[in-house]
Amino acid sequence: MIGGPGMAGAGAKSAVEWLVSVSPDPETCRWEWERSPLGVTLLPAGRLWDVLILTGELGYPTLDVLTRMLDRPGPVLADFGDSRMGFFVPPGTAARWIGTGVRAAGPGTWIVVPYPGRATGGVRWLVPPDGTGHLTDPVLLELAMHEAAVRLAGEE
Repeated sequence: MIGGPGMAGAGAKSAVEWLVSVSPDPETCRWEWERSPLGVTLLPAGRLWDVLILTGELGYPTLDVLTRMLDRPGPVLADFGDSRMGFFVPPGTAARWIGTGVRAAGPGTWIVVPYPGRATGGVRWLVPPDGTGHLTDPVLLELAMHEAAVRLAGEE
């Protein structure tokens, strides 16, 4: 592992800071989040990021395609049982998104977000945030979804 164990801690901390910065009260949010036995908090979409929610059936092949297209996609969440996946995209994407079978979470929507680097029972990071604010380009995400959908159709 490059950088030793301290690096992972620093990455998780900056990821936490980046995530809670969207909270109406970041300090309290972080304090409660760090102590929550569930390891999750609710954060508002539409400020630093929107979330496009795909079914797991489409989400996993889409993530496969994305990781071949990019060095690193933006943060990606999966829910318990992998039935849904949330791709973090730039704010404003939800308002413009017209794809079918995809739920877009933007302003006015709250997302259940697990603490980076900590296992939770319900939601987990497939691609954790790195703290830099890096997000998935919605154009690339749409291309990856199309390629994944074509593959899925070919398997039937």
